[in-house]
Amino acid sequence: MGMIGEFKDFIARGNVVDLAVGVVIGAAFGKIVTTLVDKVIMPPIGMLVGGVDFSKLALTLKEASVDAAGKEVPAVAIAYGEFFNALIQFVIVAFAIFLVVKAVNRMRKPVEAAPAGPSEDVLLLREIRDSLKR
Repeated sequence: MGMIGEFKDFIARGNVVDLAVGVVIGAAFGKIVTTLVDKVIMPPIGMLVGGVDFSKLALTLKEASVDAAGKEVPAVAIAYGEFFNALIQFVIVAFAIFLVVKAVNRMRKPVEAAPAGPSEDVLLLREIRDSLKR
């Protein structure tokens, strides 16, 4: 089998297709969560704490300036507000994945069969035991 045949077999495996679908859906879900956090969750939280836009929060280490050649040097800042938004997005995604995994595990649980009665050997041994007792 040539390389193209092996590649076809590799791509046709269910795991590879499932992974590809998962990546595409995960990317779309990430955009939804980003919008949810940035546009729905954070504005009310910012309003509750005094009208703060968390995505704009930063600790400026060095202000923006203009160098000797007249070129603008951007400010050096730690954007902890964007980190806070990303942290909330992560928690939401992790919780959603937890719920999906929990649902899948619940569906995969094997149904416990009713306990089977004793085997014929055990029944025969019991009869022998009982007859010896008499």
